[in-house]
Amino acid sequence: MAGPLQGVRVVEFAGLGPGPFCGMLLADLGADVVRVDRRSRGTGLVGALGATSLLDRGKRSIALDLKDDADLAVVRALVARSDVLLEGFRPGVMERLGLGPEQAHELNPALVYGRMTGWGQTGPLAHSAGHDIGYIALTGALGATGRPDERPAPALNLLGDFGGGGVFLALGAVAALLHARATGEGQVVDAAIVDGTAVLTTMIHGMLDTGAWTDARGANLLDTGAPFYDVYRCADGTFLAVGALEEQFYAALLTGLGLAGDPTVPDRADVAAWPALRARFAEVIGSRTRAEWWQVFAGTDACVAPAWSLLEATTDEHNRERGVFVEVDGVVQPGVAPRFSVTPGSVGGVPAVGQHDAQVRAELGM
Repeated sequence: MAGPLQGVRVVEFAGLGPGPFCGMLLADLGADVVRVDRRSRGTGLVGALGATSLLDRGKRSIALDLKDDADLAVVRALVARSDVLLEGFRPGVMERLGLGPEQAHELNPALVYGRMTGWGQTGPLAHSAGHDIGYIALTGALGATGRPDERPAPALNLLGDFGGGGVFLALGAVAALLHARATGEGQVVDAAIVDGTAVLTTMIHGMLDTGAWTDARGANLLDTGAPFYDVYRCADGTFLAVGALEEQFYAALLTGLGLAGDPTVPDRADVAAWPALRARFAEVIGSRTRAEWWQVFAGTDACVAPAWSLLEATTDEHNRERGVFVEVDGVVQPGVAPRFSVTPGSVGGVPAVGQHDAQVRAELGM
């Protein structure tokens, strides 16, 4: 595989969600990621995801028992030759296995030791179980999401696990790798989902400070409080997303809706008139199907888009032409991002558990 990270060696301890997602990002960009799998993945959620998870694409797999001395020797050899280590266990688990940062840096002083947790390595919740919904709740991101008269709704597990977690671990790993390459000194990257998710809300906190945002859900520009930044139901029951914030885009929206120059349209600058404006938009948009509206707005500056389902998105004209989704081994999936002009990444296949045992052992001389 080509990519800007070609030549970077990563050892990833198999897990769920953000850790494997970070490994996938590195593999997509050309890193050689060796996933250390358990000999048996079980039958629960872990087993259900198992080797069929697209988060494992482009990686190699070796199946080991971390409680077996001989297999631990293989792991230590992997650590000694790797540039980056990724693990997502609760704090203390790797130390009990004899694979904590101190032991790992004795084997490899330049190692970037990436740790992925929800709560972080320290703090009163560090040793507690958790999932995306709890992490984003604690940062305020969940409470700020949704309409004022409804319960906060998590955006799948994208905001915390992947946005606040896996992406930040990947950024941290690459940044620490640059430092290690320059100095020969490795370090620990403590990537906590609560930390990363909080960083994602930085702009909103800035708006809170200036009074441009209120600490109330569904009452602001970007949280469906504004009728010109919301989602509307079409005549066929599907939805249309409207994001016409700027004046010129709003003008294009009114033109497309057939409301330009209509004196009965409530003034969008009057917050008190927002409910009436939303009702007017809902009435007009609800008179046509999503396909009909997309014929009107596609290619305009009205900032309107159809709210496709996950499967519908894979067949969208723009997404097809740009290659946003690719097909690998018969599976349609998102392609590589970001894109590089000289060293483009690529999407690899998903390995079976232990598929590369012999190959990896041979490389280690074992």
